[in-house]
Amino acid sequence: MALPSRPLVYARCSPLSNAHPSFSLFPPSPPLGRPWRSQEIAFGFGRHRKANLRLLADSRSCRSPGLMVLRSFAGRQAERGSCSESDEGDEEEIEEEDVDHEKRVEDEESVASVAAERWDVLGLGQAMVDFSGMVHDEFLERLGLEKGTRKVVNHEERGRVLRAMDGCSYKAAAGGSLSNTLVALARLGSRFMSGPNLNVALAGSVGSDPLGGFYRAKLRRANVNFLSKPVKDGTTGTVIVLTTPDAQRTMLAYQGTSSTIDYDQYLASIVSKTNILIIEGYLFELPHTIKTIAKACEEARKNGALVAVTASDVSCIERCYDDFWEIIGNYTDIVFANSNEARAFCDYSSRESPIAAARYLSHFVPLVSVTDGPRGSFIGVKGEAIYIPPSPCIPVDTCGAGDAYASGILYGILRGASDLKGMGMLASRVAAVVVGQQGTRLRVQDACRLAESFAFHLESSNSLSDVSSDHISSL
Repeated sequence: MALPSRPLVYARCSPLSNAHPSFSLFPPSPPLGRPWRSQEIAFGFGRHRKANLRLLADSRSCRSPGLMVLRSFAGRQAERGSCSESDEGDEEEIEEEDVDHEKRVEDEESVASVAAERWDVLGLGQAMVDFSGMVHDEFLERLGLEKGTRKVVNHEERGRVLRAMDGCSYKAAAGGSLSNTLVALARLGSRFMSGPNLNVALAGSVGSDPLGGFYRAKLRRANVNFLSKPVKDGTTGTVIVLTTPDAQRTMLAYQGTSSTIDYDQYLASIVSKTNILIIEGYLFELPHTIKTIAKACEEARKNGALVAVTASDVSCIERCYDDFWEIIGNYTDIVFANSNEARAFCDYSSRESPIAAARYLSHFVPLVSVTDGPRGSFIGVKGEAIYIPPSPCIPVDTCGAGDAYASGILYGILRGASDLKGMGMLASRVAAVVVGQQGTRLRVQDACRLAESFAFHLESSNSLSDVSSDHISSL
């Protein structure tokens, strides 16, 4: 079966032999808020298969006894004042009265009002509330948890861990890798910056419980619209993040309602009104959700949108290798991965370099972003890769660095950047700011500074487009 058409990777080289090509995934500069037309690309795309991979077992979406633990846990912590609120209000205690009010407003007004708008970026991902706490190694050993790992747990296991955490200081936030990216993008593209406002939204699945109301309210406060209606009698998913003194994080994910995202007429309508659809890789772990992903990608491509995929986790790729490549090989225009995830996509060993993985993947995907921690990053296009040096910073917390980097790439694309190096440098600076702070969310004042700097760079590169030190020879 022939693969569907893809947007053309446009390149315009200057007369100078050392010029870096202009770059766009779209035809030249349509106004934001209007759909782009996809074009057929001139080279073919392969298809990957790997046999005998284990898939994650089905997670039952039932009401959890741990939910009552969460409620009483939040209440007791709020009384003691141990739940702290950050400067931007991203992490705070769950006030059920406020959540109920937010839920009523959103249920009655917001879902209906946002349906008619067009979105610059729509995310499809897991909507989960993060509970983050500091613990000692002895705590993990007592519960039989392996430090530094991510584990999917059932409702009984979640309740056991939360009971053990009673009395610990913790923070609650509308979490998730994709939500970090979307919040950073919304702040970079807010009304305080140059250029038109970016409309950013997330579709997922939350329950009608207080945690679901908390999640939706926090995202809306960060200018990210949560479009999906709450699932009646559903339980909102949670991720318990346990950080030890050596800064290693152990994550326990309870999927709850987030394990099911149905493709209905409402989801189809909002997907058809987006310019970029970004799929969170963790969704591939959910066996029934792959149908929703495929249908959403088909609808997005039919309406001229770009499709982006985040890798999320190496173990996720290994378990769902065929499903990932089904979507990447047929629909995807942009892939975000770190070096280990990129190697997993290529079925490479750890001896292979990240630049080799970026080059290989770029034969199948028009734009590939591969981060390599403090060593920098690579942007792959048509079999070649550009090295992006790391931005200097004093690392405080590396969690969320890749999410922040992805927001910089998306922001550059939406602002019409044609310079790959400049776009990568913006992404690197956004990631460095997040690494240099406690917490995974880009702060408003930092977003303002970064966006203003990028606007200046964009104007300079447009007026001096024939001056550059790097280029992709094959373009």
